[in-house]
Amino acid sequence: MRAFVFPGQGAQFTGMGKDLYDQNPLCRKLFEQANDILGFRITDLMFDGTDEDLKQTKVTQPAIFLHSVILAGTQGDDFRPDMAAGHSLGEFSALVAAQALSFEDGLRLVAKRANAMQKACEKTPSTMAAVLSLPDEEVERICAGITGEIVVCANYNCPGQIVISGTEAGIDAACEQLLAAGAKRAMKLKVGGAFHSPLMEPARVELEDAICSTAFHAPACPVYQNVDARATVEPEVIKANLIAQLTSPVRWTQCVQNMIADGADHFIELGPGAVLQGLIKKIDGSVQTEGKQ
Repeated sequence: MRAFVFPGQGAQFTGMGKDLYDQNPLCRKLFEQANDILGFRITDLMFDGTDEDLKQTKVTQPAIFLHSVILAGTQGDDFRPDMAAGHSLGEFSALVAAQALSFEDGLRLVAKRANAMQKACEKTPSTMAAVLSLPDEEVERICAGITGEIVVCANYNCPGQIVISGTEAGIDAACEQLLAAGAKRAMKLKVGGAFHSPLMEPARVELEDAICSTAFHAPACPVYQNVDARATVEPEVIKANLIAQLTSPVRWTQCVQNMIADGADHFIELGPGAVLQGLIKKIDGSVQTEGKQ
């Protein structure tokens, strides 16, 4: 069975999507429609922007979404997913590709999400850190033991790789303890703030109104969502999980494990980069992976 997966923030690169724009008139039309919806020419930043341009949350999230969703539309009969999932932002790409959301509504929600997250980041000095080679339970225990600060597990990427999220002071204290406990690495990331943590509550509240007022449909295939890693086709469940996602961890390891348990043996990553293929291979080296950009 084939599972299509969609990357999240961090996969961007200068030039992303340019081949699609230059070579396919239908793709060009969608990119131009996106420029109109967003109110700025995101294509200029995607194709010719600097790394700093692309790191802006308000640019990164819609850029990756556009690349992934428009690419999925070019696959024709090859896009017949038995199941789908996306990493954080990629969940919106997966839902649009699986026809649970229209292209226009998906883009508007992604733009709303990006701006809401940016505002939440500016309220409190906060960050994230990657932790390697410690059991999940040990990372969770150390984070829970940091007093007076917010520190939580934000991304369960693959066995032995977790990203933690929280206040600057909390992340510094946690990294020190994680290294002392035997982590191979506990390295702060160059991100705008503490994604997938309680510090995103203002963004969650803002996005909730937008999601609740948007029409969702049953997807063409089950979508495994980050919040609980379970397959769902129920629009109301999908909406509730999307709202909760901003302040909840991305359970990517569990999503992939559940897709494999349900029969997935061929994973196809649609969008920039190849991060998800690498993570999937670390979760289960026996499955086939490939990517399309």
